[in-house]
Amino acid sequence: MAKKNVTFADIAEYTGFSKTTISRYFNNPDSITVENQEKIANALEVLDYKENKLARVMANGKTEMVGVIIPNLYMHYYSDILDHIISTYEEYGYKFIVFAGNEDADVERKYINELLAYKTEGLIILSHTLSSKELSEYNIPIVTIEREDEYVCSVNTDNYMGGIQAATVLAKSGCDILIHANADFPEYVPAYGRIKGFREFCESNGFEHRIIIKDFGGSFEENLAEMTKLFNELEEISNDRKVGIFMPNDTHANILLNIIVKKYGTLPDKYKIIGFDNSPVAREAVIPITTVGQQVDKIAEEAMEILLMQINERKKRRPKPLASPIHKVLTPIIVRRETTK
Repeated sequence: MAKKNVTFADIAEYTGFSKTTISRYFNNPDSITVENQEKIANALEVLDYKENKLARVMANGKTEMVGVIIPNLYMHYYSDILDHIISTYEEYGYKFIVFAGNEDADVERKYINELLAYKTEGLIILSHTLSSKELSEYNIPIVTIEREDEYVCSVNTDNYMGGIQAATVLAKSGCDILIHANADFPEYVPAYGRIKGFREFCESNGFEHRIIIKDFGGSFEENLAEMTKLFNELEEISNDRKVGIFMPNDTHANILLNIIVKKYGTLPDKYKIIGFDNSPVAREAVIPITTVGQQVDKIAEEAMEILLMQINERKKRRPKPLASPIHKVLTPIIVRRETTK
């Protein structure tokens, strides 16, 4: 026979409390004594109570859902950080709805409106498409990661320090010329700090260097075509010189590495490569790649803590809005591997 679902009335009858008290246990447990909380919790275990999540959402409007918008799943960094964000469920109990915006502003607006319709309690945004000012106007708790963040809370890596670290490693590897390839970021985007830090280290220490600004595209095919062009430039630059190349991320570093290995059968001593992120592809590459590691686990943890702080504040009878957005910056950590030996 089908097993009967346990109701609030069943719990009330078992404990001797009113149905109102049982409801308060689920929706506002601090309003009843710890002793009575323990009695109800024991009853739930004895009666094998299974919570009806949908009914709870309808009763209090709290979905315990967070929306996440990423640019794409192609770049290893985004899939890596998404994995760490989702893993915070065990600690915080929030579930996630994930959308890939693919750099289409209208599509991302549609996704956000969809998330709001489902009473999602907060958003984590990694895409660069919508401005932080526009995001702030949705009037929902938001934390961004590695993007422009003037009007919203954020968690970022110290990209400037990362640029300095990358240049330092290449300089100590005996390179004659240091090169950084990256997209054309405006100065207010965190990733611009990689360009700035790299350039200023080279200028301050008298190293010959070049900054190559290039749109690498958003797919493997586009990346491969542009990376092949970049490799041809490196071949012209190198001659008898040792070239150190700092790539904007590990995905691009791995594609460049594969192109070089395909031609030479290995990574010749005249090339030294360093990536950025410390995503799995860096350690799993045919020749493990040195990288400026973002502390992805801590980024995910900090993002959830800042988001939940905003969410919990809104649940108060008299919530206090933030005086200004919170911006957390984490220190990158160099991970030395074979491409800079």
